[in-house]
Formats: sequence, structure tokens, C-alpha cells
Amino acid sequence: MVFWAVLVVGMLLMSPVQAVVSVTDDMGHEVRLSQPAQRIVSLAPHVTELLFSVGVGGRIVGVVEYSDYPPAAKALPRVGSYNAVDMERILALRPDLVIAWASGNPPALIGQLRSLGLTVFLSEPRSLEDVASNLERLGKLAGTQVTAQPVAAGFRKRLADLRTRYAGRAPVSVFYQVWRRPLTTVNGEHLISKVIRLCGGRNVFADLPALAPKLDIEAVLVADPSAIVAGVRVPGDSEWRQGWLRWTQLRAVKNHHLIAIPADFLQRHTLRILDGAEQLCEALDEVRAAAR
Repeated sequence: MVFWAVLVVGMLLMSPVQAVVSVTDDMGHEVRLSQPAQRIVSLAPHVTELLFSVGVGGRIVGVVEYSDYPPAAKALPRVGSYNAVDMERILALRPDLVIAWASGNPPALIGQLRSLGLTVFLSEPRSLEDVASNLERLGKLAGTQVTAQPVAAGFRKRLADLRTRYAGRAPVSVFYQVWRRPLTTVNGEHLISKVIRLCGGRNVFADLPALAPKLDIEAVLVADPSAIVAGVRVPGDSEWRQGWLRWTQLRAVKNHHLIAIPADFLQRHTLRILDGAEQLCEALDEVRAAAR
């Protein structure tokens, strides 16, 4: 009897013990895995990019359209778009973790994923600090904290440096254009608005209730921002500018303060958002200098 007891204890000591992995997602839900995720489906381009940043690009088995950064992401299998996925395809990929975008993926889609027994983490960065926190939590879910923690720390250091550099700047009123047709902007809760604030800007539509409200041109004319900033998808695209030049009564147009920033820098909640922040802060400094 003693022999068998010793044998069982020895086998237990030799067997690898898998600790439960647990984090809280951006919507306050606890996400638990019996072991670090090995097969991950990403339902947003920013999520795909974050996963590569924490060293688990090789474990992504499915992504949605426009998951194109880093370049290796372009070769990953597609499961649909952010608002319409092939559920059978996702199930066939046997993911142990699905990472969804809380404000981008339809609630019904997220509910269906959960009803099918899939483990879902909801990503919804609403502050710049949330980007670093997402990196850390995704790293924990994948068991790559050793990679994720220095990346998150580097992001926080760069963010702190930008805050110090642009603290106390004179405010500049800003209209941010997400889309031209329909004309779409962001409210004060959106991460882009937090970048504008970081640079000493004031989002003229911060008080609107919707996260990404649609507007008519008259609303922009009334707000009369000092700068109009657009997220552009094609380098050198001037078509968006041409659309504003007819409105010569706008201060931003009269003073030639039409600013283009690569859309992926500001409209994806990733490390690159600080690249966009640096460009925007420098551009708003030029607006201030012209007003002196």
C-alpha cells in the first residue's frame, strides 16, 4: 500500500501542473483558461496587431478583414469581417480563445460565440493606458508575460514623455474626421479624443452621446474648429482635403490647417497610436505658432 502511495505521489510531482489563467476584460468580464491560449481567433485588426506585439502571432488561427499589420498578418486565414463572421469556420478552427472588439463586433455575434461555448475576451481600449493594459492581459492569457510586460512598460514610458512634453500647451479646437461619407467623428469617450487631449487639443464634438457620431456639414460649420484632422488610408490622399476647401468660412480652411494622419495610427488601439500622437501633437503646435 505504501509503495502505491509513493508511486502516485511521484507521478504527480513529475506531471506538469497547468495553472488556471484568469484576467478581467475591458467590459468587466472574467476570462478563464485552463492553460495559456494556443489557438486564438482575432475579430479586430487592432487585436491582431496587439497579439503580434506580445509575441503570439504564430498562435493566431483566424482573423477578420483588414488585419494587415504586421505584414505577416496578411497571410492568416480569414473568418469574415468585423460585423459578419463565418461561425462554422471559427468552430472548425477549434480556438481556445476568441478576442472580440466590444464596440465594433455586433453584440449578437459576441453572444452567439459565448452560446457555442467559446471563451471570449472583449477588447475596448478607451484610454491610452488601456492599450498597455490590453498588452499585459493578452500576454497573460497567452503565457507570454515575459514579452508583454517590457512592451507595455515601453509604451507607458513613451506616453509619459509625450504628456510631459505637451503639458500646458494653449488649447486648439479640433474636428476629427473618421469617414467622409457619411461624415463621421468621435466623441470625448473615444480613444482618438484622448490623443487630441494629450496634444492640448479640444475635440469640438466631445459632448455628443454616440462614440462615433455621424454629422452633417452644418454642425462642423457651427463648431468652426481651428484644425480639421483626418485619418487617411492612402498616403498622399488629397481627396478629403478637396472636400473641405469649398467651405472657406471655416477657420481651419482659411488658415490651411487641414491635417492628415495615417488612419491606422490613430484608429487602431495599438502601439502605433503613439506614432499618430506624435504627428498630431507636432501639427497642433504648428497651428498654435500660426496664431501668434
